[in-house]
Amino acid sequence: MDKLKKEFASKLLKVKAIKLQPNNPFTWASGWSSPFYCDNRKTLSYPVLRNYVKLELVHKILEHFPDVEAIAGVATGAIAQGALVADALNLPFVYVRSKPKDHGLENLIEGELKPNMKVVVVEDLVSTGGSSLKAVDAIRRNACEVIGMVASYTYGFPVAEAAFKKADVKLVTLTDYEHVVAEALSTGYIAESDIDVLHEWRKDPANWKKEF
Repeated sequence: MDKLKKEFASKLLKVKAIKLQPNNPFTWASGWSSPFYCDNRKTLSYPVLRNYVKLELVHKILEHFPDVEAIAGVATGAIAQGALVADALNLPFVYVRSKPKDHGLENLIEGELKPNMKVVVVEDLVSTGGSSLKAVDAIRRNACEVIGMVASYTYGFPVAEAAFKKADVKLVTLTDYEHVVAEALSTGYIAESDIDVLHEWRKDPANWKKEF
């Protein structure tokens, strides 16, 4: 297994940024029923972990997207982390709203991007990929080039992988579903009997219902 992905999965579990409840499912904003919930924003409350995430995202950007000229965070979850990353790289920063502001300048992108800039998008997590790729589209319509995206976590849903491929966006993450589940099992956070439930959910999360 990937050392970084395993290490970061462990850190997220320790601060309860990721919760696995196969027998007591969550309801996502989308209405999906899920045994899995991820809130990477909790990392911002722990200075050592916040710095760790910032530096690892910076390393991924320098490794995979060395030509980067600007950083864009996706509102609202990735605004803070994106700003930290941009500051560490000494690069311009903007954030992309989910929809244009309904007053004032009615901006969709807050901040300034110059035409033809090479932009890396920062996300906190990727589920279906819908909101992430809307941000990519907004940046492209602003006459800039999105050279890639980095995120703390991805569920790795097939629908998201297909969407990113279609949009021609390379996604690099610090950890993912497989590493979180493996780490949760090895540390006793979940039981072996929970694995089948989690894997069933991930196959078709939109239609999954826990059978009691």
